[in-house]
Amino acid sequence: MELRHLRYFVAVAEEMSFNRAARRLRMAQPPLSTQIKQLERELGVRLFDRTSRGVRLTEAGELLLEEVRRLFVQLDQTTRLIQRVGHGEVGRLALGFVPSATNEVLPPILREFTSRFPGVELFLREMRPDMVVQRLHEQQIDAGFLFLPLEDAALHVECISREPLVLALPESHPLASRRQVRLQEVSEEPFILPARYPMPGLYGQVTEACRAAGFEPKAVQKDVWLMQTIVGLVAGGIGVALVPASVRNLSRRGVVYRPVRGLSPSVELGMVWRREARGAVLAAFLQVAREVSTRDPRARAATGRDNRKAARA
Repeated sequence: MELRHLRYFVAVAEEMSFNRAARRLRMAQPPLSTQIKQLERELGVRLFDRTSRGVRLTEAGELLLEEVRRLFVQLDQTTRLIQRVGHGEVGRLALGFVPSATNEVLPPILREFTSRFPGVELFLREMRPDMVVQRLHEQQIDAGFLFLPLEDAALHVECISREPLVLALPESHPLASRRQVRLQEVSEEPFILPARYPMPGLYGQVTEACRAAGFEPKAVQKDVWLMQTIVGLVAGGIGVALVPASVRNLSRRGVVYRPVRGLSPSVELGMVWRREARGAVLAAFLQVAREVSTRDPRARAATGRDNRKAARA
């Protein structure tokens, strides 16, 4: 039995005439009659009572018509669902990200993606950068966001955002009244440094910026990986810190942020996924992320560039 036999059967049952059904199906009447007889032989029952005035359904035929209509509805729904899955419109997507990704970069991407693909179920997990990499290798997440650079041959990395580092100062600091600050002016200040592990990218950017300004940062606190904690320690007067400009969105009382004059240190946030990963949902998300980041003035100049350079610090 094939689907075409059932479609022929429905046409005859609804038209109550082989001739009208044949015209509806755009085929000759004799082959249609042959196909219906073949279906009846396969089922072992008569589906139609044939008279000189036409045909009418038998009890078995009436039951089959009801079931076939239900089958066709389900088949149509399944076909549409499979097509939506193939286009990335239905499914699940697990994302892992460092907390800083939610300051500016991730929210507009998520907003755009959920608007376009409401049928995709998102699983969002905040985690340390090393856990983003580990969970990707374990296939626990589909994509991640973390600070660059990152070197891992099994992962594809794209820079999704580039933003300057700014100086976070206690609001009572003598330099807090300045509109801009030279990094050399805080060379003797105690620094709160991000963790070298698991944040080699950000740690390297901060320490290299200080070295470019002619000094080694004097770490009063180090191995801090949460931006909220770094900013909280600055607010408590423990020290100063270089942080991504988007951290200003945290709106922590007791802290001011000042651009660094004469130097343009910057930090990159990357989008990461397994090189062998396939799937329409992931592809759709990556495309949306690229489109949104391209509209962002802080986005990188060229979409699709790998950044697998190892951290030098």
